Amino acid sequence: MDNILVVIGHPDLSTSRANAAIVEALRDSKVTLHPLSAALGDNGFDIAAEQRLLCEHERIVLLFPLYWYSCPALMKRWIDEVFTPGFAYARGGDKLQGKEFMIVTSVGAPASGYRAGGFNRYTLDELLRPMQQTVAYVKGHYLPPIPLFESVFIADEALDQAAREIAGLITSNQESPDEAYEKLLLKAELAAIALLQQ
Repeated sequence: MDNILVVIGHPDLSTSRANAAIVEALRDSKVTLHPLSAALGDNGFDIAAEQRLLCEHERIVLLFPLYWYSCPALMKRWIDEVFTPGFAYARGGDKLQGKEFMIVTSVGAPASGYRAGGFNRYTLDELLRPMQQTVAYVKGHYLPPIPLFESVFIADEALDQAAREIAGLITSNQESPDEAYEKLLLKAELAAIALLQQ
C-alpha cells in the first residue's frame, strides 16, 4: 500500500532499540516517517501542518512503545492538539473519515503476560481500547494492532528480523473484517460445513 504516514511517538528515538529498528526497516519503503519529538516546537505542534499531513495520507500508523499500558505522553498530546473539532469530529470534522489507523507498539513483557490470568491481567487489545474508540469517533478504520512483545529482551538479530516483518505488515494491504468474514463463509461453503446446526 502507498500513501502511509508513520507517526513516531517515541519521545527520544536515539535511546530506542525496538522503535528505532522498525523505523530503520521502513527507511527504504515509500512511507512518510514523522517523529513527533522533532515536530514538537516551543509552542506545541503546528496544528495546521499536522492536519495537512494527516489529510495527505490514507493509512496512519501510530508507532510507540507501550508506557504504563498506553501511548507516551507525547503521542497523547499530539492527538489532543491535532484531532480538533471541525477537523476530526463534530460539525465539518470529517477529515479522518475512512482513513486506516494501525497501531504498532513495542511491549517489554511477553505475550503471555497480556491475557486474562496473565500478570498484566488484560489483553493488549483491551488496553488499547481508548485508541480504538478514538479511531471510531473520528470515523476511521481501526486495523488490528501489531505488537512487538519482549522488546527489551529480544536479541539484535531477532529484532532486525521482527522489524522487517513489521515493516512488511505496515506497508501491505490489510483485510477488512468484512473480507475476512466473507473468506470464512466461502471456506465453510467449500468444505460443506454448516455454520449453524439445526
